[in-house]
Amino acid sequence: MTGRQKVLLAALAGLLVVLYLVAVGGGRHDRGDPAARPGWLGRLEAGGAAVDPAEVDVDCPPPAPPPSPSAEGTVVGFTTGCLLRVADPGGLRTLVLRSRAAFEVTAPAPRGAEVTVHDEVTPGDDGTAVAKVAVDRATEVALGCPGGGGCVVTVARS
Repeated sequence: MTGRQKVLLAALAGLLVVLYLVAVGGGRHDRGDPAARPGWLGRLEAGGAAVDPAEVDVDCPPPAPPPSPSAEGTVVGFTTGCLLRVADPGGLRTLVLRSRAAFEVTAPAPRGAEVTVHDEVTPGDDGTAVAKVAVDRATEVALGCPGGGGCVVTVARS
C-alpha cells in the first residue's frame, strides 16, 4: 500500500468517525411527542389522510346498539367484540379509532404483508385511547373489549 493510499484510508476513517459522532450527538434523547405533527418521513407513510367513517361498515353482534353518526365520526358500542369492514380506500390511508376506555384492535398489515397486528390500546394522559390502523385495501378490523364489560369506540375523521 502506497503512502497516498494510507492517507486516503486514514481520511476516510476519520470522516466516518466524525459522521458517527455528529449523528449520535445531534440525535434526540427524548421519546418524542406522539401528538405532534409527523415529520417529512411520517407524511410520506399514509399521506396524512384518514379513512372516511362513512366508508366503514360496522357489524357488531346483538345486543349492541346500532352505530350512530356524530360530528367526530361514527360511534360504535359493543359488549365483547365488533367487526369493522373498511371499503377499499384507493391508497394507503389511516383508520383512526378513539375511545375513553381501553379496547383491543386486530388488523392485517398493509402492502400485502402476511402479518396480523393485535394491540390493546389504553387511554393516554388526556384520557383518550387512540389506535391508528394503516389500511390500503378493503379489509376487516376486529375490535374487542377487554373484560367484556362493554366498550364505545368512535371511528374518527382524524
